[in-house]
Amino acid sequence: MAEGPERALREAAAALERGGPGAAAALGAAREAVAAAGGPAALGERERAVLGAFLRSLARARPAGEWRSCFLEAPPGLALSVLLEALAAPGCAREAAEVLERFLREGRVPALLWELCQAPAGSPELQEALLGQIVCLPDHVSNKLQGKNPPVFFPQNYFPLLGGAIIQVLQKISESLRGGLDCSISFVSHVLGKVCVHGRQKEILSVLVPRLTDLTKSDCIWQRICWRLVECVPDRWMEAVVLGFVQRAPGADVLSRLLGNLVVKNKKAQFVVTQKMLLLQYGHTTAVLQNLLGYLALDSLRRALLIKVLKELLETWGSSSAVKHSPPEQQQYISKAILICLSHLKEPEIESCRQELLTSMMEGVKCHLDSNLPQIRRLGMIVAESISSKINTDGPVLKFQYEEDDEARELKSLLVQTPPFCVVPGPPDDENDETDAALPGELESNNKSHPAAPVKPEEESDAELDSDDDLIPYDMSEDKELKTKAPVYIRDCIEVLTGSEDVDKWEATVKALESLVRKNPAATREVSVELAKILLHLEEKTCVEGFVELRQRAQVAILTADPIPVAKYLTSQFYSLNYSLRQRVDILDVLVLAAQELSCPKSHGKTKHSDAQKTHIQLLPGSDSSKDWRRIVDERIKSKTRRFATGRPQVERASGPNEFNSVAGHFFFPLIQHFDRPLTTFDLLGEDHFVLGRLVHALAILMYLAVNTVAVTAMGKALLEFVWALRFHTDSYVRQGLLSCISSVLLSVPAERLLEDVTEELLEAQSWLGDVVEKDPDGDCRRLALQNLLLMESLKKKLKTVPS
Repeated sequence: MAEGPERALREAAAALERGGPGAAAALGAAREAVAAAGGPAALGERERAVLGAFLRSLARARPAGEWRSCFLEAPPGLALSVLLEALAAPGCAREAAEVLERFLREGRVPALLWELCQAPAGSPELQEALLGQIVCLPDHVSNKLQGKNPPVFFPQNYFPLLGGAIIQVLQKISESLRGGLDCSISFVSHVLGKVCVHGRQKEILSVLVPRLTDLTKSDCIWQRICWRLVECVPDRWMEAVVLGFVQRAPGADVLSRLLGNLVVKNKKAQFVVTQKMLLLQYGHTTAVLQNLLGYLALDSLRRALLIKVLKELLETWGSSSAVKHSPPEQQQYISKAILICLSHLKEPEIESCRQELLTSMMEGVKCHLDSNLPQIRRLGMIVAESISSKINTDGPVLKFQYEEDDEARELKSLLVQTPPFCVVPGPPDDENDETDAALPGELESNNKSHPAAPVKPEEESDAELDSDDDLIPYDMSEDKELKTKAPVYIRDCIEVLTGSEDVDKWEATVKALESLVRKNPAATREVSVELAKILLHLEEKTCVEGFVELRQRAQVAILTADPIPVAKYLTSQFYSLNYSLRQRVDILDVLVLAAQELSCPKSHGKTKHSDAQKTHIQLLPGSDSSKDWRRIVDERIKSKTRRFATGRPQVERASGPNEFNSVAGHFFFPLIQHFDRPLTTFDLLGEDHFVLGRLVHALAILMYLAVNTVAVTAMGKALLEFVWALRFHTDSYVRQGLLSCISSVLLSVPAERLLEDVTEELLEAQSWLGDVVEKDPDGDCRRLALQNLLLMESLKKKLKTVPS
């Protein structure tokens, strides 16, 4: 029986090769031969091979008539392979693309998938070839037609169509299973896996996930089909499939229906869910984390993995190395995962691992509080508070003081489980947090406005009312607040600050000291160092509003009035014994603020040709008046001259001598000298890295303010050597300061001096900057390093354009 159709197909293929009027008859003969064999599905292996040869001849000959329909009537796998061969052949790409378009529109892809589910392709090589042809069809067409392909082959159109085809095939599989027939879903799983690993999860799962969500609501057969669909995905594609489902499932309960116990059965899926997505990646949204961890919590077999995940997250969260070397975004991601895990824990599970949770909390909060970054410290506080509230439900819990902003409220809301079908914590949770935070204040204000009557016996209450009526209020309408007069001499201020017991007078002195120093610079210079020492050790005797700022402003005023002696004193005390970290940071702040003030011009704008302007020339004490005679004469001539060229007065930009020029070295070099010498109570390269970070940032600012000064080149060279010594510091805040130092050097030192005096240091710094851009875990460090590299390139171009 097989010889008849096979012979007829061979004769039809030969007629096509000969061409002429017999070609049209050959099409009818081929159709009759296929029908005589029982249809395309009944063809044997030899008949399929002969039919493939006939279709290839047909694609080359393209006779008149409905030759295209032969491809739509042939076995879909064979037709797709022949059409792709014809697409690659010269001269027939357009016709092959048209047939492929009809192939897609007339539903031959579901037929192809269903054919392979009923009877898988004979050899693995053939199955792999068909898989590549189905998944990469848009690429094949686009590469051949050079962008002129029909819209159906656009990826955003093709892969949703392929997703619909998969749904149709799954429906047929469901019907077969209900009818007692067996079929394979393996090829469909391979198609899904390869599409996802090619980066098209969004397009195909946007069709699959909503349909499967509806179909698996109340049908156990559909749930088993869906579980089998993902279980049969090869391990090399499992990550892309699992990630796609987790990202697009509308809730943890839906994800549980779609994946089943995949993480228990498949080691690759377990690694992706419990390790890679939680510990190695940190770009997923909070909704994805809630889906993922909620999925682990919804089944008793998976809850063991939830406990394991929580322990590993806490181990990472409590690792000092991880806190130092991982970016803040990753630490926030891990903190969110920990809080979501805690929200899913039940009381027996908390009881079984209470001691481990307590140990992890103590280690983790210490690492986070040691960080220089406020964001990291606050994350540690919030997570520690949450763990404490979970393990100490009846006793006292940890409570820290930090700013309550949207980020903090979002983190705290993760401790409350979201209801089913909700992915992102809703506004009611946040509102509840805000309401809870506001309750004490509201109650207090309510008590003030509506005091509640105490519950007392009636007689006692009446007696109290009688006694209140006997009290007569004092008339205080004419009372005036007594103001203590502040000292008017600098030396009087020293006496008050060091020995006075009068608190009011002490407070008035603190408030008036800055203005007094600025009004009397000459008197200040006589006792500047002594006054700076007093203010450095001054502690708050009473509650003075803005005491720290008042003290700092007074210190800055003293330093600007007498820069060199006071700067020598402060920089020497920075590396001395018996100072707290706060005092050392205060020294840095005062030096920076004073340098900024000294580098700015003192005049605030002048008006040219204004009659109201009066010239008052005051010679500085000790200066030679003979040197200023020309300036005096010029000013007098200008004031007496009448000008007829009228116009609006022009305001000059503030200008004046840079007073920081002559004293920059006294601010800068003493700070950079002894950073590597540990003291008994002060170790910059050890545990006091917070002060080191502040020092590095202060040096960067001083370098920037020293632009156009005499010592700027020497300062830049010393600062680059300082940066090179600390370039591998583990703290990101310190590294950010080092990169700011390089920026300051590039901006402040003249380009010619950079090229001549610090060429070697710049080349070393450039190599290090390249490594920072590629490898540094901190995003701010990478950004600063890239800015420095761009700045170096612009300086190179500037030097090339300057004529020699």
